[in-house]
This record gives sequence, C-alpha cells and structure tokens, in this order.
Amino acid sequence: IIINTNTIISAHIPRMDVNKVLYISQEIEPYLPASPLASFGKNLPQGVQELGAEVRTFMPRYGAINERRNQLHEVIRLSGMNIIIDDTDHPLIIKVATLQPTRLQVYFIDNDDYFLRHSPGVVETQSMPENNDERTIFFVRGVVETVKKLRWEPSIVHCTGWITSLTPLYLKTIYADDPAFRASKIVFSLFEDSFDGDLDARMVEKLRAEGFDDEKLKSLVDNDGNVDYKKLNKIAIDYSDAIVQSSENVDPEVLEYAKASGKPFLEYPGENNPDAYLEFYKSL
Repeated sequence: IIINTNTIISAHIPRMDVNKVLYISQEIEPYLPASPLASFGKNLPQGVQELGAEVRTFMPRYGAINERRNQLHEVIRLSGMNIIIDDTDHPLIIKVATLQPTRLQVYFIDNDDYFLRHSPGVVETQSMPENNDERTIFFVRGVVETVKKLRWEPSIVHCTGWITSLTPLYLKTIYADDPAFRASKIVFSLFEDSFDGDLDARMVEKLRAEGFDDEKLKSLVDNDGNVDYKKLNKIAIDYSDAIVQSSENVDPEVLEYAKASGKPFLEYPGENNPDAYLEFYKSL
C-alpha cells in the first residue's frame, strides 16, 4: 500500500488506536543546531502530541549538547544497568529534559565510551566514526531497555536517522515477545542523512554475538563484509511494519528497495505535516 498526501484512507480499512507514540531520533532541535533531521525530530513529535497522542522521544546525548542550558538531568531510577557489547560492559546513563512549549519529554541515552563530556560542536558520529557500529548498537539497546523500565507500551515506534536503523531488527526478534513492544507497529523514516564509507568491519561479528544469525542479518552480509548507509536502511526496511519517505531527496536505491518490499509506504507528505503521519499510523 503506497499512500500519498492526497490519499484519503478508506473507512473500511481497520484503524489502529494510536494512543502512545515513541519517537527514536538521531537528532532533535534545539539540543543540536537546526538541520532537516533535527527539525523533523522536534516538529513531528510535538505536532503528533498536539493532535492528542501521548508521546515520548529519545536521542543520543552527544557531547555537543549543553546540559545546563537545556536543563538535562539524570534519571537515577532508569540509569545503572550495563550493556555488554563485544565482551565489554558499558554503563547506561539516562537523562531527561522537557521540550517547550509542549512539555514533550525527551530522554537522552548517555555513556562515556560513546558520547563525550564536551565537544566543539561536532557530533561523535562524525568526530569518532570508528565507534559508530557499537554506538548504534548501544543506543538502540539503551532505548529499548529504558522503555521497558518505564513500563510504557507504545502503539507506534517511529525511528528516524541511520543510528536508529537496528531498532526494527531488535524489536522484531530479541524483543518480539516483550509486553512493552508486542503490539507495537514499527515505522522507519527514509531520510537524506547518509554518511561516507563503511562501519567497523567487525560489526556483523558483534551482532552475531548479540544473538543474530546470518539469515536475520542478510541485508548486512555480503561478499565484501562491509556495512554502509544503504545496508543499514535496508535492514531497517526488512524488519519495519511500514516506511515513510520523510525527505524529498532519498537515496534512489534505498527508496526503490522500500517500495519493492510491499509494506505500507507513505510518500513524502511535506516538511511539517503531523496530520498525515497520524493518519498513516492509524491505517497500520
């Protein structure tokens, strides 16, 4: 099913009760400077919350974020667990802030190994790209474990940005029977947020250690063994319930792969159109 902004969703299609929406975002304004991705990370959750849904959103706690100015504070009851990646323990720290004027709760995934205390304005995905494979694993697992601790069961999980791309894989396999996500529909946004080069050559090996076999990782595994931006998007598409084109310019190969998947697909609905997203959620 491909839906465009002019499509009226027929009344005979069962409509999902969208009461809780979880947004997992790579960037959110104003915690990071304005960009298409950061503005989307702010505007869509706020817009959907204003339409009546209960919304929570997560992003990485990059070192470029000014904690004092943005009033971040640690949530002790959610922090403290260790996430093991490649046989190394990494403490999970959870911080929270309130995004005004809608009082949207924004949770931050933090860890000294992957996110610096201070940064001169460049996010760690760019300044420390050698850790991006573990950074995305840590971020995704940190979000999932925190939502479980919150005992909050989202009807929609909407992921934006390549750093979120492993979320559908985890939710549809390792956490498939978890009460927090068992009934969730997963939506993945295709965005113009690519990066050059490949992630660490051992990324697939590290994911195997997480419990995934090559069949589950087939979109990441090929003859060259490298993991690039396109492969991350493809594995997100494989395990998502629905796909949205959230920017005008998306990699053509990724866009074609999404449409060929046969999954519900929302064509680019414009820059700021929370009504179209909410209607799409309800149609799933």
